[in-house]
Amino acid sequence: MKPPGWVKFLLPGIGVKRWLALALGAVVLIAGGVVCLLGREGMRRLYELVWETWPGLLRPAVGGLLVGLGATGVGVGIYRAVRSVLVALAPGGGSLGEALYQARVLRAAPRVVALGGGTGLSTLLRALKPYTANLTAVVTVMDTGGSSGRLRQELSVLPPGDVRNCLLALAEEEDRLAKFFQFRFEEGEGLQGHALGNLILAALEQATGGFDRAVEEASHFLSVRGEVLPATLDHVHLVAEMDDGEEVVGEARIAADPRSIKKVRLSRPARAYGRVLEAIREADLIVLGPGSLFTSLIPNLLVEGVAEALARAPGEKAVVMNLMTQPGETDGFSAYDHLRTLAEYIDLKRFQAVVVNTQPPPPEVLARYRAEGAEPVRDDLHGPRTLGLRVVRAPLLTVVELEGKPTVKHDPSRLGELLAKQSRSFRRSWTRWLSP
Repeated sequence: MKPPGWVKFLLPGIGVKRWLALALGAVVLIAGGVVCLLGREGMRRLYELVWETWPGLLRPAVGGLLVGLGATGVGVGIYRAVRSVLVALAPGGGSLGEALYQARVLRAAPRVVALGGGTGLSTLLRALKPYTANLTAVVTVMDTGGSSGRLRQELSVLPPGDVRNCLLALAEEEDRLAKFFQFRFEEGEGLQGHALGNLILAALEQATGGFDRAVEEASHFLSVRGEVLPATLDHVHLVAEMDDGEEVVGEARIAADPRSIKKVRLSRPARAYGRVLEAIREADLIVLGPGSLFTSLIPNLLVEGVAEALARAPGEKAVVMNLMTQPGETDGFSAYDHLRTLAEYIDLKRFQAVVVNTQPPPPEVLARYRAEGAEPVRDDLHGPRTLGLRVVRAPLLTVVELEGKPTVKHDPSRLGELLAKQSRSFRRSWTRWLSP
């Protein structure tokens, strides 16, 4: 569980207590220097002056008051001085403990890589954001629907939608910025339906000459904690072979097709963005999912070098199981079916755990999902281990309002706490914080 602000202020390794001790020690040295300068006779005369001015019991009371005021002044002065520097460096505000916690503890926390796309990846980022500043999102760039698809077709840019959501999830002031970046134009020729954040990213790509540089610039002015990386900078499409052998091209068309998907591939080979492979190699923890199985998770694994890098990476690896099946994509899929499908694209023997939700949706929400052809992903992973993976079960479901209707999502606070507690890297990090 994330510690409160005052606890963060006292955590070892933040570097505050040593400076407070130095300041108090300096006061003692000054007092000692005054004694040395005045000498025994000077101190005697000073003491006699005080003795004559405040006789009786008033003298110790005044002495205690002066000591207390002096100590308070030192503490307040140091606090306000440090606070002024922090406000100048981080105008967003927040408590001193929170700022120091972010600056020192979160930056020393484990390096985490999250792979996926869609709203599942942004939920995972919100879950892990309170526990580490070393968070890298690897985002699929195969979207062909909605605002992203239109921009991709009209401007020949990479689809910005999923990247936009991840940038907002990692922004320091997500709530304030989301209402602007998520704003969609309701009218205007050529603008209707576009998200403002998508237009900004598309403009930045053309202004900077590259999608990676556009994301980097957006990260700066959004004050992103961590980094967001496209899986590839190559313009490729997702291709699905359906159960009748016909191929469907494009993520949006695949998601809308009611037929069962047999397998997916890319329209042509795509090279992994270099920083993605580096982040995977250096990660202490790698998390795959949640997200649409065939159109969000697997596309990342199809990019050249990604699956191989994941297999070789020494860090811990976990899969977060989806909450619900997706009509036209994973109809009737159980938890085992999801893992079996993933195993066709990646070596799951290199993963250590799979996280499965145990909490059912509320009846009224479940009824709506069933009317749309979706069901909760059935947990058929028998025993504590399946396919070599340790099965971690916990109630992780919450209901949020999305596009005007109640939608089930992973609860970010519970998911983040679970992943952090289950990770050896985080436990070692916490041990270092709490050690003397």
